[in-house]
Amino acid sequence: MIPDFEYVIPVLVIGGGACGCIAALSAHHAGAQVLLVEQDERPMGSTGMSQGLICAAGTKAQVALGIEDSADTYFADIMAKTKGLTDPVLARAIADHAGPTVDWMVDTLDLPWELDTGFRPAYGNSTFRVHGWRGHGGQDMVDLLHRRLADAGVDVLLGAKLVEVHADETSRVHGVTLERPDGAQELVGCETLILACGGFAANRAMVAQHMPDVSHARNNGHEGSQGTGIAVGQQLGAGLGDMGAYQGYAMLAEPQGIPVPPGVPVEGGVLVNIAGQRFTNEVEDIAGMVHPVLAQPGDHVWVVFDARIEGKTDYIPEMQQLIALNAARKADTPEELAAMIGVPAEALFATLAEAHIAQTSGQPDKFGRVWGADLPPVAPFRAVKVVGAIFHTQGGLQIDGQARVLRADGTVLPNLFAGGGAARSVSGPAHWGYLPAMGLATAVTFGRLAGLGAAALARQLTDA
Repeated sequence: MIPDFEYVIPVLVIGGGACGCIAALSAHHAGAQVLLVEQDERPMGSTGMSQGLICAAGTKAQVALGIEDSADTYFADIMAKTKGLTDPVLARAIADHAGPTVDWMVDTLDLPWELDTGFRPAYGNSTFRVHGWRGHGGQDMVDLLHRRLADAGVDVLLGAKLVEVHADETSRVHGVTLERPDGAQELVGCETLILACGGFAANRAMVAQHMPDVSHARNNGHEGSQGTGIAVGQQLGAGLGDMGAYQGYAMLAEPQGIPVPPGVPVEGGVLVNIAGQRFTNEVEDIAGMVHPVLAQPGDHVWVVFDARIEGKTDYIPEMQQLIALNAARKADTPEELAAMIGVPAEALFATLAEAHIAQTSGQPDKFGRVWGADLPPVAPFRAVKVVGAIFHTQGGLQIDGQARVLRADGTVLPNLFAGGGAARSVSGPAHWGYLPAMGLATAVTFGRLAGLGAAALARQLTDA
């Protein structure tokens, strides 16, 4: 039985991270009345814990710097990285719409995103296509997006948790029940519903069910990522996709809990275990590298780099934080560094020497790393203690190229949209398909598509 609602909103958005904010702003600019609901008093979510980077092709920022890229090239990179096992419809939607979404964010919302030329092509991206707000991270992005919501006059309800969705026998959503921290509830009706309320990395039972290979890994995602949107969609008959996909990360500084930026290995840094030995190709798989890290003896490894690499990456907020906390051990010789980090000096010396020999020879090293012009670490050395972790999940509700939620048989649910962590992404079935900055690329792209689609559908329902 559908209850009586206190009021009815044309577009209701659940989740106040990047996906939800972009969805709400897109629907608002399309002429719809919007309400955004966020469970936390201060919005944060997975976006707030990210670097705020977006992978997009064919942007004005790329053109301005003479970077040749296209939707077709981006699509080919996604398919290659995922071994052809991702949903090609979603991959095409990201390839086609991520660039225009970033341009819209810059031109219409006045968001200061630009091409991050310090994030070199790596881990599956064939060219420079990572965009960010230089010197700022994900929480800055969330805060700025909420300022834009306020500027636009979009209604935002903070500290309100989704506890129930009310739908009829056709799975058409008519409204929701929201709950405040004091237990008070309110009924809000809606003509369309957008689920942008995160993935399930903090839900240990769901992680164990869908990703048992990392059930023991640390969660460095937001504690609110409990799979709420996925559960709601399932109740309405939605299909799921790629529930085993996630972004793992091999370089979470211990005990600081701050990610060592990917640019550190890309610029020449190496990972060594407690035996002082390398054990993986550090530039092959940004998400999958978590597995060889977790497989090492002991409960940690070390990322070894040098002053040059630190200088190349010190514009990144996470590196600035690590420097401010004096997280790195510093030494002038391999032997001194080995003593500081508790590994055999002879083994560490040999490990670094082997990397330099491989770089000089121009041949791949024994782990398959092609060094090219990148230089392995030299004195003065730096080393940061790191552990493997999960950052966010990449599987979720099956959507189409317009961010509409689909049933398991492929038919469209009447008025339900999803994006971000609540929806299936384009990383394929497992960890190895993740491209750098793809989490926020899917969040903002499907957020925009969902907002536009929901506004159009709400207008159609109103006119009818």
